Amino acid sequence: MGMSRPTPPARRLRLGLPRRMFSQVLLMQLAIAAGVTVLATGLFLAPLSNQLDDQAMRRALAIAQTTAEQPQIAKDLQTTPYSVDGPVQREAERIRKATKAEYVVIMNKDGVRWSHTDPKEIGGKVSTDPARALAGEQVMEIDEGTLGRSARGKVPLRDSDGNIIGAVSVGIAYDSVRARLIHAIPGLLAYAGGALAVGALAAWLISRRVQRQTRDLAFSDISALLAEREAMLHGIREGVVALDRTGRVRLLNDEAQRLLGIGDEAVGRTPDEALGEGRTADVLAGRVTGTDLLTVRGQRVLIANRMPTDDGGAVATLRDRTELEQLGRELDSTRGLIDALRAQDHEHANRMHTLLGLLELEMYDDAVEFVGEVVGDHRATAEQVTEKIKDPLLAALLVGKATVAAERGVALWISDRTRLPDRLIDPRGIVTVVGNLVDNALDAVGGKPHARVEVELRAEGRTAVLRVRDTGPGIPAEQRELVFTEGWSTKKPPAHGKRGIGLSLVRRLAERQGGSATVTEADGGGAEFVVVLPEALTGDDLEPALTVPAAPEEES
Repeated sequence: MGMSRPTPPARRLRLGLPRRMFSQVLLMQLAIAAGVTVLATGLFLAPLSNQLDDQAMRRALAIAQTTAEQPQIAKDLQTTPYSVDGPVQREAERIRKATKAEYVVIMNKDGVRWSHTDPKEIGGKVSTDPARALAGEQVMEIDEGTLGRSARGKVPLRDSDGNIIGAVSVGIAYDSVRARLIHAIPGLLAYAGGALAVGALAAWLISRRVQRQTRDLAFSDISALLAEREAMLHGIREGVVALDRTGRVRLLNDEAQRLLGIGDEAVGRTPDEALGEGRTADVLAGRVTGTDLLTVRGQRVLIANRMPTDDGGAVATLRDRTELEQLGRELDSTRGLIDALRAQDHEHANRMHTLLGLLELEMYDDAVEFVGEVVGDHRATAEQVTEKIKDPLLAALLVGKATVAAERGVALWISDRTRLPDRLIDPRGIVTVVGNLVDNALDAVGGKPHARVEVELRAEGRTAVLRVRDTGPGIPAEQRELVFTEGWSTKKPPAHGKRGIGLSLVRRLAERQGGSATVTEADGGGAEFVVVLPEALTGDDLEPALTVPAAPEEES
């Protein structure tokens, strides 16, 4: 006995809208076009019947008025009896045939017919009340009579003196009115069908355009893509700013809002309106072009790239390289210190060899004097800095910079006018300012004979004034503002990144505290950077600024 195969489940017929956007849009537009056509046709047909009734009643009234205006009819009504072949009947029948009316009835004041389409009705009373017409009114109505339903017009019949002697009633067969309505429907439906065909063609063209623009995706696919885009944009660790063809921001992800320090209120505004004038706005607006453009926003160093889109807009990406830049600077400082320590180690070996030689020659007094001189020089360097600069972070920075400067063959001097107490509100910020200024000065004088860098830090009340002078080539007047621009530099970039950041950070830090950063020409040539930081110190018992004239100083 063979095994019976399981019967496959019956496939259910699924009814509903198709998945593709093209098909759904086409069906919806066709449904709308058909609905509008049917509605318009119904709205047109509804008043058409009333209009045809009104036209028939007015036509009947006009025939009745024309008939009543003939004086011979009024005279014959008064002078001849009603008769099948009387003058009134003959004239009424002539008018009926000429106007194609259903009937033309002429009656006296008692409602007795003098004429009728059916001769048998002559001499009898009319079936509908003629009181209004006999009272002098003109009547239009749709009513039932001996000949069936008709559109009627009734007017009074007057003699030559204007007295009412009877009435004229004219009827238009209602079947003719209905025939006109039915006759109009095929033409109306033809026009409606033509309009529906044009609408269907337009719907198909629009749907094809939607199909090309959406790449024949389904609504569910588009919804999924939008959800994925939102998750991607707000999940990546790069800032994304999208601009439309008019240059206005149309999208900001979370990281871009964090890096730029703005919120959703920037959407719909230009970069200048959202960020204010500056290099960051210039980069986003496309006024500065290139790849991996450096810009500074607040305390952040950003790398920006801008890519145009097919619709005339653009997408800009922002990467935060603040920490990387700090690591690079720390690496540069570490390398400098290593080079300095290597030089000191070499110098220390020479001194030890000298000391060993003096001891072997039993020149003990000279050996003691030599050791004292070496130790005394080292103490003088550290003591000179710590005596004038009380903040330990700033003092340590300058001692390290002095060692690096000595290795490069540059004399780093601390001005005699330097007096800075240990009352700094933001010592790390001032360390950043001084470190950048000294680094730039050392780079400017490197490799030049008799190179010298002088640092002056003093307090004026609660304000800190920082000056760094060098004996380098100086900065031309036309470039003294450019040096504070992000990404601008005349020096070769280091291995870890790009230049043009340090002086920009210096100015940003100064302006954030309400101060300023400027550069002028130093006495004797070179450049002199001056940074003023209001409210940089705490307390009211600050040391007054010294006005001791500059004098030759010991090399530090």
